[in-house]
Amino acid sequence: MNLLETTLSRILPIDTELLEQTQARLDNKTKPLGSLGRLEEFARKTVAITGKTEPDLSKKVIFTFAGDHGVVEEGVSAFPKEVTPQMVLNILQGGAGVTVLAHHSGAEVRVVDVGVDFDFEPTPGLIDMKVAKGTRNLAKGPAMTLEETLQAINVGIKLSNQCKEEGIGLVGTGEMGIGNTTPSSAIIAAIGGFSPEQVTHRGTGINDRSLQVKVNTIKRGLEVNTPDPSDPLDVLTKVGGLEIAAITGLVLGCAANRIPVVVDGFISTAGALIASELNKNVRDYIFAAHESVEIGHRFMLDRIDIKPLLNLEMRLGEGTGAALAMHLIEAGVKILLEMATFEQAGVAGQQE
Repeated sequence: MNLLETTLSRILPIDTELLEQTQARLDNKTKPLGSLGRLEEFARKTVAITGKTEPDLSKKVIFTFAGDHGVVEEGVSAFPKEVTPQMVLNILQGGAGVTVLAHHSGAEVRVVDVGVDFDFEPTPGLIDMKVAKGTRNLAKGPAMTLEETLQAINVGIKLSNQCKEEGIGLVGTGEMGIGNTTPSSAIIAAIGGFSPEQVTHRGTGINDRSLQVKVNTIKRGLEVNTPDPSDPLDVLTKVGGLEIAAITGLVLGCAANRIPVVVDGFISTAGALIASELNKNVRDYIFAAHESVEIGHRFMLDRIDIKPLLNLEMRLGEGTGAALAMHLIEAGVKILLEMATFEQAGVAGQQE
């Protein structure tokens, strides 16, 4: 078996007994039953994912995968593709939204060049795992070859395996790539059978005319490529992106390695959607960080059947939502590990 097949075979259903046992522990804390709401959900889910009754989330990493998109030549973005490498350098220099919020949450940001159309000098914090210098124009033919898709997926899997070796307790996804909302919309349109109008929004802030160009571009991409909705790899190859494929691999690898993975917004969820289509058990290992303003994101979340932690009207990407959500997941686990029981505190328990 190849790396992808081996990884898929390792993804098992989470232990529901651990969910119940953890909830029983939470019910014995000095609070009314269920009074900490979804924080309790985060704690019991983390225990069930990791298989550890006292999970350690002190080491947190956000991977921001960077890649360019040939479809930008159609005029689907408000920014030129030159912004991709410029923003990669901004992230590495600590000036981007994800670096600020990750620092706030105590997470490390690792930037991965999986497909930028630029030759970076060796830079601290930049991981060079370039598969190609961007994708091809999906409006004219397949965005990638199957070989490129598998290579990019393997990038994410290998990084997740490295996280396992390092003892990373919580992983987040992020991305940087001008034009990447177009393939993301195309992916959910193809898999869910939706029209491009239903799932396409303004991305970086395009005007009405450019939005129509974007919708028409996705329509042409779907017509030219006829991606098979029953074959997630076919969809990803024909209308996806290199950074989306790497996120797919990271999510799959984290599930196989029993590491909770916090998926950021629209583009990251496109990768998680492909992962969950490849193995339905994946959804149990995912925390959806937030619901993006991008209208297609809700369709993705519904398809995966996962409830986001936050709704802050965000649409930046990079891993910004993941950084914020990590803080809440860790808070839930700390409630489990640090809050006193009724017996420890000498407090009378809740009456029947």
